Amino acid sequence: MSPALPFLLALGLGLAGWLVARARAWTFKRDAPHGRIAALPSYHAWYAALWIGVPLILWFIVWNAISGQLVLSQVLASPQAEQLPEFGLLRDAILIEARNIAGGADTRILNEEAYALAEPFREAIARYDLIGLIVGILIALAGAAWAFLRLKPDFAARTKVERLVLAALLIASLVAILTTFGIFVTLVFETVRFFSMISPIDFLFGTQWNPDPMGNAAHPDGDRYGAIPLFWGTLFIGAIIAMVVAIPLGMMSAIYLTQYAHPKLRSWVKPALEILAGVPTVVYGYFAALTIAPSIRDFAISLGASNPSSESALAAGLVMGVMIIPFVSSMADDSIAAVPQAMRDGSLAMGATTNETISRVIVPAALPGIVGGVMLAISRAIGETMIVVMAASTAANLSANPLDSMTTVTVQIVALLTGEGSFDHPATLAAFALGFVLFLVTLALNFIALRVVKRFREAYE
Repeated sequence: MSPALPFLLALGLGLAGWLVARARAWTFKRDAPHGRIAALPSYHAWYAALWIGVPLILWFIVWNAISGQLVLSQVLASPQAEQLPEFGLLRDAILIEARNIAGGADTRILNEEAYALAEPFREAIARYDLIGLIVGILIALAGAAWAFLRLKPDFAARTKVERLVLAALLIASLVAILTTFGIFVTLVFETVRFFSMISPIDFLFGTQWNPDPMGNAAHPDGDRYGAIPLFWGTLFIGAIIAMVVAIPLGMMSAIYLTQYAHPKLRSWVKPALEILAGVPTVVYGYFAALTIAPSIRDFAISLGASNPSSESALAAGLVMGVMIIPFVSSMADDSIAAVPQAMRDGSLAMGATTNETISRVIVPAALPGIVGGVMLAISRAIGETMIVVMAASTAANLSANPLDSMTTVTVQIVALLTGEGSFDHPATLAAFALGFVLFLVTLALNFIALRVVKRFREAYE
């Protein structure tokens, strides 16, 4: 069944119910004393449409989840499935190819046995699609009957519709919370598995990072899983070098655009600055690898450095700082613009200069928003991957020299999870441990930012 068919069916039946319920509500209004009914006809219409469309869509979601297994069971019970291997990857590959043939997918078929199973798949898919369609229509009709039996002149349709909308908003708000909780539980579960193989002390305080995906999973070498170089690289590139670039430039651009720039100039410069946030990170990566990194290497050679690398933390950090300037600038711009004009006027009336007003009144008053922008920028920087891969390499080095090649936590997570390694091997599970530590660090940064915001907000409210 096409994914668009359930949606179009729900939309069509819901629209029909909306029109019929609205027409019926108008008859209530015409026949009621003084033309008054408990709710407007449009609320009666929406009540009926929701009772028709929402159960129908929910049914198709549930049916789509269970019909695949029903189709597979019917195919496996057919005579054509008797020649299938009993288990293994070959059996699964044949079934997938047969389903693709039955669905009309233009894919390369490697197993000739799949053609024999294509027809049973077509029959099973057609059968269960028809069953799902019939049951869905019956559910829609039942919802329509329930709704129309309740439509009366004194029926509080507005209250019912608003409660349904409130429930939908509540579910939407819970999605983010439940998603975060699911991520946290997954990270904790896999991290516990990793720490059952590798000592947390070796992981959190070790200085050598060299996991071996082909090593012995039963007796792994804990000395190869020291994550200090990764943590340092993430901090050095994303929270030091990038912030040294982003915070001053972002703050100065925000102050200039809000306090000094002509409105016409601001209308051009602010959108142009925010375009930086929409540039793909791979473009920044190419710029860092092909332009900035060679320039830094040549500059280091001119200063007498011996054999400097073309991949360096400085190159990645500088370009990353440019990339996150809009995060700092936009938040600071909005916060500074939101400072009451009375505070500016009062400071100037007391004899303060414009510079003193900005540094002693406006910036402190706007500090909560500025801190929020800085924290957003730091979170964006420590989660960046492409720029680091292309400009700073994947080598885990513990060094304070910005000209050395380094790597970050996110780069190693990608490297560990994109191979052929087993999820029972510590080299793969190490990615979850790294993600869990990064999650805790980001959470701690958010708590610090909230404390700062709360302190200064109380001072300037």
